[in-house]
Amino acid sequence: MNAHNAANYANVGKARELQKTLYLCAKVRKTRRFHALYDKIYRPDILWEAWQRVKRNRGSGGVDRQTLEDIEEYGERCFLNELYLDLKENRYHPKPVLRTYIPKSDGKKQRPLGIPTVTDRIVQMAMKLVIEPIFEADFQECSYGFRPKRNAHQAIEAIRKKSRKAHWVLDVDIQGFFDNINQEKLLKLVEQRISDRRVLKLIRKWLKAGIMEEGKLKNAPTGTPQGGVISPLLANIYLNAMDQLWQKKFRHLGTLIRYADDFVIMCRRKRDALESAQAVKAIMNKLDLSIHRDKSKLVSIWDDKEGFDFLGLHHRKFPVRRKGGRTFYFMQHVPSHQAMKKMRAKIKAFTEPRHKLYMDIRDLVEGLNRRLQGFKNYYQLSPMGKKWLNRIDWYVLTRLKLFNNKKKNRRKKHAHYKEVEEIRFLLVKLAG
Repeated sequence: MNAHNAANYANVGKARELQKTLYLCAKVRKTRRFHALYDKIYRPDILWEAWQRVKRNRGSGGVDRQTLEDIEEYGERCFLNELYLDLKENRYHPKPVLRTYIPKSDGKKQRPLGIPTVTDRIVQMAMKLVIEPIFEADFQECSYGFRPKRNAHQAIEAIRKKSRKAHWVLDVDIQGFFDNINQEKLLKLVEQRISDRRVLKLIRKWLKAGIMEEGKLKNAPTGTPQGGVISPLLANIYLNAMDQLWQKKFRHLGTLIRYADDFVIMCRRKRDALESAQAVKAIMNKLDLSIHRDKSKLVSIWDDKEGFDFLGLHHRKFPVRRKGGRTFYFMQHVPSHQAMKKMRAKIKAFTEPRHKLYMDIRDLVEGLNRRLQGFKNYYQLSPMGKKWLNRIDWYVLTRLKLFNNKKKNRRKKHAHYKEVEEIRFLLVKLAG
């Protein structure tokens, strides 16, 4: 191991040791408020770890157009030393986020995305490294999104387990969650654990930095911009108020399972589900949020007549016939209609461009396989899901046959049998 790698490992170790200490202190004393955190944010080891994480996440530049490559060319150490002094001497001031739009899964609407500058992303990551362990000590078991050692598959597993006794599901969608967070209430929730004025002031600066859209600066009186490194943590802090209230007063009605701003409540009886809807509505009012009525619904999962979409999967009980002619219903998780549509769109976008006709088909398949492996890792959760993924397998094969025919300037719709078998052999099989 060379000296540079050894120094990197040492920095990671120091950062993790700090996180562990903060987590244990917060866990032991639930009412403790931390007052000396700002100096931890600009610690060289924390800044270096923050830079490494931002670099791994990639991403484009913000309003100042500075890119990751620009910093690498300038000199990472030199850049971080300057940032260290700016933070220490209170010269750091965040810039507005650059507003851009990405298409939603339905393909009709667009989701606003805020891109902070690289410098702001590094400082936000450093802040996240320091304060996240403190709030992790308070977060509830029902929360799975954007948390260390937690993921969507764990949330889906919780749904599967609860479906054995729960027969009604309240599927809730919060309308414009990230755009409607009450910033003052959010800061009060942060203050319950942090009393360091400089840390609170820095968070307020990010919330008030504004949005640059089409060359015009807009103020954002509510919300946290999607795309910011610190935004998922702030969102979890805000909705943790709901999690705690539910666990304290309403858990007898049903089990709350939340991933970021998406959540479901699994209830045994319809009466409990209806009461849960009223309780959720009251909690949303308290948080100055509203429920999207068109997207929220009450679903019976007693049999295979109804199901619900959550985290890109459609959850429904499918019939299984056992010996003696009896039929039982078991929860299965299959790709949702929107997820299937999105997968096809990604496959088509990767194989369709004409400039790729110059590529060898083996190289194209290699690049495509990386995407297919990602689909397989996420969506192949239950035996029934293979039926849906098999359709994607056939779609992939069709796209590659078309690519091969175009490459060889054939007008026929189908490739030769030998070529098809060779392509099939090279591909990652989703429904395997």
